[in-house]
Amino acid sequence: MSPGHSGQRRLVGNSLDYPFDQILFGPRDIDPEELPVARITGEETYVLGAFNPGLCRLPNGHLLIMVRVAEALRAPVSDDTLRVLRFAADNDSFVLDPYPVADIDFTDPRKYRFKRDGDIYALTSLSWLLPVELDEEGQEVIEIHYDKMILPGKVTQEYGIEDARITQIEDIYYMTVCAVASERHSTMLYQSRDGLNYSCEGVILDHQNKDMVIFPEKLNGSYHALTRPQGELYFKAADNDVIPGPSINLASSPDMLHWRPLNRVLVRPQRDSLLSRKVGGGAPPIRTPEGWLVLFHGVSEDGVAGKYRTVWMLLDPSDPQKILACDFDTAILEADPSLTRDYADAIYLPNIVFTTGIVAGHQNFIVASGELDLCCRITHIPRSRFELR
Repeated sequence: MSPGHSGQRRLVGNSLDYPFDQILFGPRDIDPEELPVARITGEETYVLGAFNPGLCRLPNGHLLIMVRVAEALRAPVSDDTLRVLRFAADNDSFVLDPYPVADIDFTDPRKYRFKRDGDIYALTSLSWLLPVELDEEGQEVIEIHYDKMILPGKVTQEYGIEDARITQIEDIYYMTVCAVASERHSTMLYQSRDGLNYSCEGVILDHQNKDMVIFPEKLNGSYHALTRPQGELYFKAADNDVIPGPSINLASSPDMLHWRPLNRVLVRPQRDSLLSRKVGGGAPPIRTPEGWLVLFHGVSEDGVAGKYRTVWMLLDPSDPQKILACDFDTAILEADPSLTRDYADAIYLPNIVFTTGIVAGHQNFIVASGELDLCCRITHIPRSRFELR
């Protein structure tokens, strides 16, 4: 559905001048002595990025960001050999797999492409999750919970755990993550009673269905979530404004473990818009008086990775298949070079903001995002930003 269609209303506001907008956590905030890959393998590693944080409010009123930490080898290439980090489930440890450098395409700083195998990849880092406690408005780091880090532990996580999204439903916290492995690129579910200690419930969406965000209450007796399945085969759309490709879809579940896609696609890539390359789920939906506010990412063409911005829509409060309002032409967040000046020497990807969490603050919505696949950005966005005309 394109913006401006009959029955939709535009959202008010274009200013990106928010009352609080800062990088709150990044690679330099992590103690090198606490890096698990280095500790287990004995190799020298560093934090390539600490970003894409899931967000929730803890029972004590503080906020928690569940940070994706990408840990990379300091020297991945030795002579003519590339060493790739991997979690080996058979011996419950991290290993280094050797490959000839001549067989590798190093164009994308996030992943290695095997030239002889077509579109087959390995990652330049291995990701795990680190809980970081903030004050109640998300403006100060209170504690880094190294003892609560979530490391790969399943065969489905051999190349890491990525991009947590957290939804609280009554007294249970549900966290979806992307698990990366040679056998599948899947979504896994974790569960917690306190927002800090999580247990793994296993795979809930199969290969390349990711960016899953769960609604914070049941609708018509079922759990609902936004998903983003991805494939290689797409067909021409009758609407010339639509670009065939990965789309944001809806699914429902009776028990949070078994998910059924709904028939109607919610958002597809759009020509001449901020989502002309692809789209994907961002923060879990949050209820407002007008409907479900959904922040998600749109990607347009720009270099290897594309340009990621955060856009938004409002869904009907009882039927989330209905878009009440949307604007795919105005970014609510985009990468801000002034925020990452102190990290200039560590930037390896420009033009990326990847929103992954939202909670209600006293006067604003508190939004958590990954900035440049490098660090964590917290933004206070006034509620009036989403008032309807």
